[in-house]
Amino acid sequence: MAELWETVASLALALHSDRIEAIAAMVSGIPEFRQYPDTDAAFGPGIDPVLIDKLKKAWANEPDVPGREISSALRAAARTAAMAEAAETIDLVWTGPKTGLIPTRNTEQAIKEVIEHAERDVFIVSYAFHNATTIVESLNTAVARGVAVRILLESSIEQGGAISGDGLGAMRRAVPCSELYIWHPTEKAKGSGGFSASVHAKCAVADSCIAFVTSANLTSAAMERNMELGVLVRGGVTPHRLHSHLRALIQTGTIVAWK
Repeated sequence: MAELWETVASLALALHSDRIEAIAAMVSGIPEFRQYPDTDAAFGPGIDPVLIDKLKKAWANEPDVPGREISSALRAAARTAAMAEAAETIDLVWTGPKTGLIPTRNTEQAIKEVIEHAERDVFIVSYAFHNATTIVESLNTAVARGVAVRILLESSIEQGGAISGDGLGAMRRAVPCSELYIWHPTEKAKGSGGFSASVHAKCAVADSCIAFVTSANLTSAAMERNMELGVLVRGGVTPHRLHSHLRALIQTGTIVAWK
């Protein structure tokens, strides 16, 4: 019996849910294996014959199992596969010396993955920006395909911020169609209780479904030379919560458009 259910599970993992539903509907009308259709074409076009043959052989070993039971198992397995695919997964992302003890992802690659995943909007937060040529290229490519790009950076000392150099101006020149934001000076002063404060968070999130939280700034040093650590989160609630939080900061006026 285990072989039959393992085959059902493998079908659910390999095929689109619509195709599983078509197979489930077909199988549900077969009272027992002895009435299995003479041709695999009964399962519809585009089905991998190897998978169908595997199901046929597994069911032949359990001929008294009714089709409706296999049908229910197929539908349950498809739903489980979809939930597993949507579940949160986390990858460790590291730039710096390698030990070979744990699998890691490069910081620049992780940021690019988030940007390239975006179909609607991407939001990036960094303390500093300098060069980061590959990231700039990915951002401009995203803009070209219609993605809204929003970037929150720390203001320069000359503009009342904490960072030397004009990272905002450099970003405007590098990605001219992006929407740039700063921490509103009044809100910053209010939140810090009179002490100095800055935009020190570093993250990127796209379409509320993939997020990267990192120690790395958008600088060539962070991408190429520094020891940096982060986590890349796909699926689950974390990317959605982060993206919603960043949007709420705009809606409440905590962060405002930089002009």
